[in-house]
Amino acid sequence: MSGSLFESALSQLDRAVHVQSFDAAFLQSLRQPNREIRLSIPVVLDSGQTRFFRGYRVQYNNMCGPYKGGIRYHPATDMDEVRSLAFWMTLKCAVMGLPFGGGKGGIEADPKALSVREIEQLTRGWTRGLSDVIGPEKDVPAPDVGSTPREMDWIADEYHVCVPEDLHPRAVVTGKSLAWGGSLGRSTATGDGGYILFEKLNAYLQMEPELCTVAVQGFGNVGQQIAERFHRHGYTVVAVSDSRGGIHHAAGLDIKAVIEHKEATGTVRGFPGAKEITNAELLELECGLLVPAALENQITGENASRLKAKVVLELANGPTTPEADEILLKKRVVVVPDILANAGGVTVSFFEWEQNRRGEAWSEEVVHSCLRETMENAFQAVWECKKERDCDFRTAAFLVALTRLESGFHRAKL
Repeated sequence: MSGSLFESALSQLDRAVHVQSFDAAFLQSLRQPNREIRLSIPVVLDSGQTRFFRGYRVQYNNMCGPYKGGIRYHPATDMDEVRSLAFWMTLKCAVMGLPFGGGKGGIEADPKALSVREIEQLTRGWTRGLSDVIGPEKDVPAPDVGSTPREMDWIADEYHVCVPEDLHPRAVVTGKSLAWGGSLGRSTATGDGGYILFEKLNAYLQMEPELCTVAVQGFGNVGQQIAERFHRHGYTVVAVSDSRGGIHHAAGLDIKAVIEHKEATGTVRGFPGAKEITNAELLELECGLLVPAALENQITGENASRLKAKVVLELANGPTTPEADEILLKKRVVVVPDILANAGGVTVSFFEWEQNRRGEAWSEEVVHSCLRETMENAFQAVWECKKERDCDFRTAAFLVALTRLESGFHRAKL
């Protein structure tokens, strides 16, 4: 499908509403965001020159609660991407039953090309520009591609400077360091949640660890987490990749050693004993489970027919295009959609937000127990909808989310 990423996102909505009818005014309200904000952020570079960076925030929908969504630092970030991610966040929070709406932020910048001081200026400038529209009860950012707890700490600090009267300033953002009110279990939440979802699915699929091979595209924080969990539970992880390329070893990779190699060299490439492959080649490997954990639009109408995986677990946002979805459906490939599979991060973000507002600090055991319960309940709701409507997982997840959002839409009109 040609066109923007947002058009692709809306086509997923259109596909779902062909299965179940919804209020026309409600559906129309979901086809555009509530607010889009563009910023020009001046940063005095280490060279002494001033450079202006483009910043974005899309507050898509708050029918179910404050806007919620990460802030992405990437040179290719634009409004279309941020708008699409905010749309998916709206559905993700709804399918998980969280009291959040959907939002997303971005800065058109390559953090690898900036110093720590420059990134801090950039982050604080983004926060100052949005200080009147973000807040614990308004809009709650979080980390995304290219951002970390360090940047979230700066957001919390700058927000407190701009809005000193807020009684719970740290609740303005989640994904912070523990010293700044972050939650135990947040850094591993997306990987933990993804594996919990796979366990629930595998109760039906019965894919034996010794027979199921795994390929992971994207070896940042989330990709490393999920690869480590599959490796720990006896699955053979045959391939991983990062932005520079990938590695393949049919007998299986030692994931701990691969992580150490990446930390030492900055890439998985060059790992001893493994064959180097491209990101595109990784997607087409013979494997039981494919985990796209990088960026959107990786599985397309052009390459979907060549995928050999039996299951796709989407830990990236929007990795599969609508054309690819149709092809994979015909091939009987099980696709666990992003709005369900990678929702562990926003779920534990909700727990962090609750802890900040209550002045509490939960143990890691409590966080993980709550995460498991929330993920399993969401899976069960989607699974039951899938059976009842005789549809694919993505459509079922959309239907669960849309049903909850429609209730919020009607409550808002009362």
